Amino acid sequence: MAYWVLHVDLDQFLAAVEILRRPELAGRPVVVGGKGDPTQRGVVATASYAAREHGVRSGMPLRTAAKRCPDAVFLPADNTHYEAVSEEVMATLRGFPDLVVEVMGWDEAFVGAETDDPEALAREVQAAVLAATRLSCSVGIGDNLLRAKIATEFGKPAGMFRLTAADWDEVMGDRPTRALWGIGAKTAAKLTDRGLTTVRELAAADPAWLAAELGPVLGPWYVQLGRGIGRERVEGTPWVPRSRSHETTFQENLTEWDAVRTEVAALARRVAGDIATEDRPAARVAVKVRFAPFSTYTRSATLDAPTTDPDRLAAAALDVLDLFTSRRPVRLLGVRAEFARE
Repeated sequence: MAYWVLHVDLDQFLAAVEILRRPELAGRPVVVGGKGDPTQRGVVATASYAAREHGVRSGMPLRTAAKRCPDAVFLPADNTHYEAVSEEVMATLRGFPDLVVEVMGWDEAFVGAETDDPEALAREVQAAVLAATRLSCSVGIGDNLLRAKIATEFGKPAGMFRLTAADWDEVMGDRPTRALWGIGAKTAAKLTDRGLTTVRELAAADPAWLAAELGPVLGPWYVQLGRGIGRERVEGTPWVPRSRSHETTFQENLTEWDAVRTEVAALARRVAGDIATEDRPAARVAVKVRFAPFSTYTRSATLDAPTTDPDRLAAAALDVLDLFTSRRPVRLLGVRAEFARE
């Protein structure tokens, strides 16, 4: 039997969970994010498929979402409930004999299995998740994690798709580099500036040339992505969060930098409280600042030594804040503590 990788991705997860709690919302555009009030500042965490048809996307300001879809139902995020539902889904996956499960987050996991019929296994997984949680999922099937992850997008919603080395160029060759897992808008723009606009062009690029252009590690890695090369085995280690963070969107912009510093220190202390309960010291601190009207920047720094001490984290966060030279009005602040690698 061949070894296959399945990428299990819950469809419109947060919105779907909320619709289960409010069945009357089925089929309606639902937007989850912030405090659920589009008149206040906040961003979209997830939009239902009905809302996406109106152009609503994750990361979009709630006010923009309301303009694009005035009939949408806006709901506040309930992270504690989402975590509980996610754990039920992952327990369902782990209930399959001889499957290796690698959790990637609340709504997705890779599954590794030896089977002669990966589509049949995918159908069994979909049926089991639906029976246990009443949630639908899409499944990407591949000969490595990269191809399985990308295949999922072709199977949405609630379907499946197989993508392997045999049909990689046929399926992906003419698509923009942005279609690759691991390449965002900024990287795609850099590749376009160098004449690499499609996956096929990236795959044919000289790794040494791209290393000179974009760095000795990232350049060749981008070429590997273009060729569909990725990790082939699922690692069944328990999923452990890599960081903890808190952020606040202000209903009125902060215009005094002393107030910004006060808020950053307070956020850092909240994060310190979280990581202290896990007894996992932070090795790096990042600060996110969203200046008015909506430009977002992040800076980070490695600590001299890992710590859970709130005073040290607050001081480190303020040092990172000092890396921002702009003193424009601030609408959002965030602090993230990244754990030391174990």
